[in-house]
Amino acid sequence: MMFRNTLRRGLTFTLLGLVLATPLTQAADPVSLTLYNGQHKEVGDAIAKAFEAKTGIHVNVRKGSSNQLASQVTEEGDRSPADVIYTEESPPLNKLGEQGFLAKTDDATLAVLPKDYVAGNGTWIGITARVRVVAYNPKLIEEKDLPTSVMEFSNPKWQGKVGFVPTSGAFQEQAVAIIKVHGMDAAEEWLTGLRAFALQREKGQLDSKLHYFTGGDVGGLITVSSAAVLKSSKHPKEAQAFLAYMASEEGQRVITQTTAEYPLHKGMESDRGLKPFSELQAPNVTPADLGNAEQALDLERDVGLN
Repeated sequence: MMFRNTLRRGLTFTLLGLVLATPLTQAADPVSLTLYNGQHKEVGDAIAKAFEAKTGIHVNVRKGSSNQLASQVTEEGDRSPADVIYTEESPPLNKLGEQGFLAKTDDATLAVLPKDYVAGNGTWIGITARVRVVAYNPKLIEEKDLPTSVMEFSNPKWQGKVGFVPTSGAFQEQAVAIIKVHGMDAAEEWLTGLRAFALQREKGQLDSKLHYFTGGDVGGLITVSSAAVLKSSKHPKEAQAFLAYMASEEGQRVITQTTAEYPLHKGMESDRGLKPFSELQAPNVTPADLGNAEQALDLERDVGLN
């Protein structure tokens, strides 16, 4: 009897030891992030792969257009599987920020970027930059004969000679900049003039050069690809680390080796043969000033362009 009780107690202690030991020996599930990628597919894939190689954190990439993914975040709300959203333009993130879907970016990440290329409240950051230019055929026109302002392209003399894509986010950003600089009436007149022009698509090799607008003309607008952490992220610490990597020198180099855009990390310069960023003469309109681009969309619809 004594033996059985001792044995039972011993067995109880042994089982208890096994139960207590189990949680200590189980490894935590590895963290993985989900990136909603509105940038070019190869850009999102490249930065996700580089971040995983550096940190061991896997990033699932879901591709879509910037506006489509922003709308999806709005519909999903707190149920969104996304941790980070990466867009080709800033207006979709401006809108998500206004709606309260974005978390504030870590101060250390904001500190490495120029303040003109991040949200005023820090909810999104510019990753890389582009400048609006005119591609022209030097066999048909000399650069000196191009207009000094993008506003002149709505003049009837350019009808049939100018191509543009009114549905692109970059064109809508251009329209917002015109509203900011010249006013609603001037923007409407510009869009109405362009409406008469037919879109032209060239096939094969395009024999063209780039023309940069100067003197702060709205035709030289600087726009940014942007990224943000969602408030609903289940892994906010890791999501902020991914955003920090995108803004770091290493991350910026990964991105700019994949697409010919300007790095925004302070002190970095493009190694892709682009005109130096410091030499661009952009208008006094920042990405944050562009808002959510709804003004431009409404105006395009009013004049029949969208």
